[in-house]
This record gives sequence, C-alpha cells and structure tokens, in this order.
Amino acid sequence: MAWYLLLVAGLFEIAWAIGLEYSEGLSRPAPTAATGVAMLISVVLLAKAVETLPVGTAYAVWTGIGAVGTAALGIVLFDEPLSPARVAFVGLIVVGIVGLNLTASAS
Repeated sequence: MAWYLLLVAGLFEIAWAIGLEYSEGLSRPAPTAATGVAMLISVVLLAKAVETLPVGTAYAVWTGIGAVGTAALGIVLFDEPLSPARVAFVGLIVVGIVGLNLTASAS
C-alpha cells in the first residue's frame, strides 16, 4: 500500500510542477489554487508512505517520479527540447527509481 501511495504522491508532484507553469508565477488564481491543492495532496501522501518505507528511498522515488513525469510533460505541453542526451538522463532516473524499489527491503 505504501508504494501505491508513493506513486500517487509522485503523480500529484507532477501535477503541481506543471501547475506552476500554468499559474504564471502564481499570478492566476485558479491554476494557483489547483497547484496548492496538488502540493498538499502530494506531501500528505508522501508522509503516509514514509510511515512504512525508508524516508530516503521514498523521497528519492517521489522526486524521481516527479522529475521524469514533469520532463516528459514539459516536452509534450511546452515544446521543451527533446534530445538523445535528455532521454538518456531521464532513463537513468528511471533506472534509479526501479533500483531503489527493488532494494528497499533488501537491508
């Protein structure tokens, strides 16, 4: 259950990161409010996940999900550059997330 909460927390992290762009520096009320709600949900779910998971692992996975998702949506929604190097480095983040997941209970 903790890994599920962490996944959902990561998805809300993506939502608030993208929301920052749509809020235009927190100057638009509706996107700003939605961004704040997504932030709150993301952090609350992360807090619930770390009740069971190691905090270092959970935080790294949470930020990794956010980084990968936000980078992908930045390319799709905001025409950010897509290059082989960017794809490779995002892939390294994914490898790190999977590795942390696989080794979280090994110690």
